[in-house]
Amino acid sequence: MVGAATNGGRIPRQVFSVVNGSQDPVVGPASSIGSDCGAIEFTREDVEALLNEKIRTKNKFSLKEKCDSMMEYIKRLRMCIRWFQELEGDLLLDQHNLGKMLESAERKCKDMEMLMTEKEEELNSIIMELRKNYTVLQEKFAKAESDKLTAMETLSKEKDARLSAERSQSSILEELERAQREGSSANQKILSLNDMYKRLQEYNTSLQQYNSKLQSELNQTNEILKNVEKEKVSMLENLGNLKGQCSSLQDQLTATKASSDETMKLKEALSSEVGRLRLDLQQVRDDRDRQLLQVQDLSAEVLKYKEWTGKSAAELGNLTTKSIELEAMCSSQHDQIRKLQEKLTTAENKLEMSDVSAFEIRTGYEEQKRVNSDLQLRLAETELKLVEGEALRKKLHNTILELKGNIRVFCRVRPLLSDDVADTETKSVYFPTTTETLGRGIELLQHGQKHSFTFDKVFVPESSQEEVFVEVSQLVQSALDGYKVCIFAYGQTGSGKTHTMMGTPGNYDEKGLIPRSLEQIFESKQMLQNQGWKYEMQVSMLEIYNETIRDLLSTNRSGPPECGSKQHTIKHDANGNTHVSDLTIVDVRSSREVSYLLSRAAQSRSVGKTQMNEQSSRSHFVFTLRIIGVNESMDQQVQGVLNLIDLAGSERLSKSGSTGDRLKETQAINKSLSSLSDVIFALAKKEEHVPFRNSKLTYLLQPCLGGDSKTLMVVNVSPAPSSINESLCSLRFAARVNACEIGTPRRQTSARQLDARFSYG
Repeated sequence: MVGAATNGGRIPRQVFSVVNGSQDPVVGPASSIGSDCGAIEFTREDVEALLNEKIRTKNKFSLKEKCDSMMEYIKRLRMCIRWFQELEGDLLLDQHNLGKMLESAERKCKDMEMLMTEKEEELNSIIMELRKNYTVLQEKFAKAESDKLTAMETLSKEKDARLSAERSQSSILEELERAQREGSSANQKILSLNDMYKRLQEYNTSLQQYNSKLQSELNQTNEILKNVEKEKVSMLENLGNLKGQCSSLQDQLTATKASSDETMKLKEALSSEVGRLRLDLQQVRDDRDRQLLQVQDLSAEVLKYKEWTGKSAAELGNLTTKSIELEAMCSSQHDQIRKLQEKLTTAENKLEMSDVSAFEIRTGYEEQKRVNSDLQLRLAETELKLVEGEALRKKLHNTILELKGNIRVFCRVRPLLSDDVADTETKSVYFPTTTETLGRGIELLQHGQKHSFTFDKVFVPESSQEEVFVEVSQLVQSALDGYKVCIFAYGQTGSGKTHTMMGTPGNYDEKGLIPRSLEQIFESKQMLQNQGWKYEMQVSMLEIYNETIRDLLSTNRSGPPECGSKQHTIKHDANGNTHVSDLTIVDVRSSREVSYLLSRAAQSRSVGKTQMNEQSSRSHFVFTLRIIGVNESMDQQVQGVLNLIDLAGSERLSKSGSTGDRLKETQAINKSLSSLSDVIFALAKKEEHVPFRNSKLTYLLQPCLGGDSKTLMVVNVSPAPSSINESLCSLRFAARVNACEIGTPRRQTSARQLDARFSYG
């Protein structure tokens, strides 16, 4: 941009330099550019003086002196014109950069508008989901109120019946001597009515508690909905402001485009004028060359005149006439240069106005960019709050389950295998997608009747081993914190229990819960060493085969499975720890050592072939990791136990086709699983006597089922329609397990004892 300066009357120039994607104006004197102009600076006064300058010579009749003066004057005019040409090139470059800036600003505004529209739709969907939850809670609350009113009416009727019974009791007491038998029957009726009244009072109390719980949940949901509505209103206001700013910026961009078009038209006009000026300049140069030739001729003639002083005055008059013509020609060229200067001044003013408008647009764009960045930060914070809220919900859910003492239950449905291809004409397993049961519900269709179940987590057939372990990892971590942890897999033969617990050997992605748990524990052990913790770990592995305990790590095993070299017994101490006599316990320091022991135990485990599974586990496998952690700086010791159990599969003799030893194994497996079912039923009914001693399996699991352990059961289900009966039995049993309440998990801590050793627990 070129314009008149207020300081000293100089003509400044503004150049936009693009460095790292930013456009900043750099103002410098005009003399800093132009390689041919040297260090000469042209000011407005200099240009006007140059245009108004008249050629004067000492000798009016000296043509040589006039020619020299004119050559000097033409040289300065050429330098001035070249300076203006270079300035015009810089202005064209600035205009091109400004156009690119406008295009990028327009693209960013469109992208931001699309992003805000997507975020608005996402928030609207969240609000609709919260409103649906609010409606469901209101319906539950109304149902609870109706149940409460019904119970109150029943209670009032029972009170009236009690009053009538008391009146009949008084009449019976008066006639007691005459009707002793009738009095005894009336007393029994009164006692039954009193018991019924007490039960009704307890039922009324439970209804009131449930009503208050529903009311608190409804209040919390209302508060959450109000907060979400407030956030939506604020976001809508911000979106409205942003849309207004975007529209104003769009108008500014449109005006800028119009002014840019006008500038381009003006540029074309100036370019045509510059072309004409160049033609005029070329004519001036041609005239100058002709004048130079004439000057040379005149010089030669002057020499001749000097040599021949006797030439006539007529020739001198001709020379005087030519000199006058040259002066007239110079004055006309001076007028042409003045007109060009006026046109250049007009172009400078227009470019200055365009530069000011471009600066205003850039300022508005930067302001819009700051607003957009603030909105992005707020959106990121909102998304982070949603993620943190979901994590907090899961944590609170786990805490509530631990406080209630429930045994947590996960359900995993294995994929269809090649043997199941002919059995997939009708689908029998479904996964509901409602908000309350998403990821937690499973439905079985049997003979047109639907059976629905809800567990702590349900894994679909496409779920990977990694996804299953992510849900279990926090429970595994509790073993390092000093808790007793028990995870066991349950299900029919061929439902995928061993795959869930052990995985596929040699395949990293298909590793099961046991190897992944060991990797996590040893990695956490390395990290906790920086906090001063030192850990000692011991491993034992056993199986229960035909109601006989077999040590899978023993090196002195011989004979058939049912004739072990040692007889192992189970004992429980007062602290809830379990001891298995003569059991091999191995100190381990890395997950690689444990993997070697696992492969060694897998080779020793009892397996066999049935009609339901090519390689079926014929025993219950129990893996135990004992952990002793010591922190000398805190003077504290923790003792944790991790039990990972792969139960043998339940099966029907009619489907398995077992005979001989396989028949005996199947009967022993079904008996132990039946004993486990009896224990679960007794725990669910809160009976005083729980038959833990009916089998070796239930007696071994007594601390996990009835003690202070964190227990998780993974029920495995086959999706094949031919296995629908066994799958339904497994899910019903898992539902009863999930309803059982056991003792609250307790952390095992004590004063530091370096020589402490753990028994099975």
